[in-house]
Amino acid sequence: MLDSYRLKSFCNLPLVCHKKINPVETSNADVPLADPGMYQLDITLRRGQSLAARDRGGTSDPYVKFKIGRKEVFRSKIIHKNLNPVWEEKACVLIDHLREPLYIKVFDYDFGLQDDFMGSAFLDLTQLELNRPTDVTLTLKDPHYPDHDLGIILLSVILTPKEGEPRDVQSSIHSFLHWRICDIKTMLMRKSWKRSSKFQTQSLRLSDQHRKSHLWRGIVSITLIEGRDLKAMDSNGLSDPYVKFRLGHQKYKSKIMPKTLNPQWREQFDFHLYEERGGVMDITAWDKDAGKRDDFIGRCQVDLSSLSREQTHKLELQLEEGEGHLVLLVTLTASATVSISDLSVNSMEDHKEREEILKRYSPLRIFNNIKDVGFLQVKVIRAEGLMAADVTGKSDPFCVVELNNDRLLTHTVYKNLNPEWNKVFTFNIKDIHSVLEVTVYDEDRDRSADFLGRVAIPLLSIQNGEQKAYVLKNKQLTGPTKGVIHLEIDVIFNAVKASLRTLIPKERKYIEEENRLSKQLLLRNFIRTKRCVMVLVNAAYYVNSCFDWDSPPRSLAAFVLFLLVVWNFELYMIPLLLLLLLTWNYFLIISGKDNRQRDTVVEDMLEDEEEEDDRDDKDGEKKGFINKIYAIQEVCVSVQNILDEAASLGERVKNTFNWTVPFLSWLAIIALCVFTAILYFIPLRYIVLVWGINKFTKKLRSPYAIDNNELLDFLSRVPSDVQVVQYQELKPDHSHSPYKRKKNNLG
Repeated sequence: MLDSYRLKSFCNLPLVCHKKINPVETSNADVPLADPGMYQLDITLRRGQSLAARDRGGTSDPYVKFKIGRKEVFRSKIIHKNLNPVWEEKACVLIDHLREPLYIKVFDYDFGLQDDFMGSAFLDLTQLELNRPTDVTLTLKDPHYPDHDLGIILLSVILTPKEGEPRDVQSSIHSFLHWRICDIKTMLMRKSWKRSSKFQTQSLRLSDQHRKSHLWRGIVSITLIEGRDLKAMDSNGLSDPYVKFRLGHQKYKSKIMPKTLNPQWREQFDFHLYEERGGVMDITAWDKDAGKRDDFIGRCQVDLSSLSREQTHKLELQLEEGEGHLVLLVTLTASATVSISDLSVNSMEDHKEREEILKRYSPLRIFNNIKDVGFLQVKVIRAEGLMAADVTGKSDPFCVVELNNDRLLTHTVYKNLNPEWNKVFTFNIKDIHSVLEVTVYDEDRDRSADFLGRVAIPLLSIQNGEQKAYVLKNKQLTGPTKGVIHLEIDVIFNAVKASLRTLIPKERKYIEEENRLSKQLLLRNFIRTKRCVMVLVNAAYYVNSCFDWDSPPRSLAAFVLFLLVVWNFELYMIPLLLLLLLTWNYFLIISGKDNRQRDTVVEDMLEDEEEEDDRDDKDGEKKGFINKIYAIQEVCVSVQNILDEAASLGERVKNTFNWTVPFLSWLAIIALCVFTAILYFIPLRYIVLVWGINKFTKKLRSPYAIDNNELLDFLSRVPSDVQVVQYQELKPDHSHSPYKRKKNNLG
């Protein structure tokens, strides 16, 4: 015997039958199982046209939400950097009645930030003809600014009534199952698109049947050389051009070259190849305009599948929809081993494979693939005591493991504050001074992922094979948040390759939050710059006091030292003096007389900045006056960044001599020893002659070489005082561990 209540609990759909049904005795008149008011709405989201620009680059990353009543029934995928997106996505929705209109809202996706509203529209379902495909054009509007033109959305819809009475219970069940499968399919599609949109990367859901999976098949190395005869977009007959690259979800933006139609960029970066054939890389050129939308110069594409591998190709690309050419160097290479595996399968525990890795990075193999510096293995074991992000007092946590531009994900552990992942991630190291970032998020079906905590671990600070509990920090890495994460990390690298890579430009991260004006950040950078300048001012005061004989013994000693140094001065004494200073600080540290002090001032300022960011997140809809005056804001952000760069440079010099990163300080000692020997044994005129010949002939010998300053590249690897605070490892509070509490309860 089946009754309507069993069917209702099975399918969770409305029924109008209220009495028991015997399958043998049932007639069509007795079993009106289908609700006469039930409809199926098939939606095809076609495309958008002339959508609103919400990013500073003059574009948007649009996606569409469909709602009926207050319930979200479908969410589209994200189309990156496009104001005329083409979706061609289908959704199937069951509707109880036609009184509620279909509500369409368009948003601009911002990773890690609140998504920007791009407009909305309504579709009156009562105006649709049944069983007939209808093409619909909806004009997007903002209720607060009804006069603004926000573009249009094009749909195709079919409204089908679910009427009629099934002949028996079995056919009714089939009908119910058909509708339920439609709902489940839509839900799964939304879930898949949500995960992919959150991280701008391919879905990395792990299958238990696949113990190990390689994630990308190769690397494409791109060097943006120059532009030729670009279109003039400004009133002065020039442009301020920059170039955007996109390959799948990966994006890169070049630096801005002011006031030129023939810019020389000479920038190098890498993309990952996820497709066997390589895919198509989109390139757009833009003219930067302060205070208004950037002007479009032109676009072009590169079909990577047409390029041969392990060979450098010089490409001169004609810009379409504009004027001029772009010159690139493109090289496709095989991928280094980057993988995810279960804890039971990892290369470091396999003795034979470990020996192969050690051999690959032995000191004897210096010139074998100079970019392949080392090997990193990260075991993400478990987390404890995480923050509860859901109303149920639980979370759905998963991990994102990042090394520069390499991003890998664990699976999600649902309804758990103490998840166990037991996954092993392997990366190839291109720069030993990189920082490993492990971030824990809470998966949310209807919104962006909620942040739960993060740790940042410099590779040079890792102790191999040691399982450690890292206290999770807040977004700014300035203080602790709730929970700890257990990691075991192994690093193997070639020290000579790592030293050579220190003297070339540092790799830029592709996905970074845009700098915004912050009162606390501006104040912090001003104080940091002031402290660096005051060191020089105090030194000048000290020298001046010697001239004024404020302290006769000190002035006398300084006078004698001045005579001796000037009479016996040789150029090699400059690096020798720096070498002695480094050596002196080293012996102070190993003797226990460490004069390095914890920078509490920077820590306090960072905590204030975090509080300000929290207030900004809560008041995201309340835009301040300064945000409305974009041109002034951009100037202030530039001043803020200049202060940060100046302060960071001074702090990095200080931290080099303070042995903050011993590897870099030892490298500085070796370099100073070499410079001292060269200046002592070789006449200065020969050194200047070699330097000049090298500078004059560099472009002749290597026309497409990327210009760089080895000293600045070296200092870019030394952490500033802010980064020292961010990379500090916090001590875990074991009293909050659930395993500890279990032991105490048992005791």
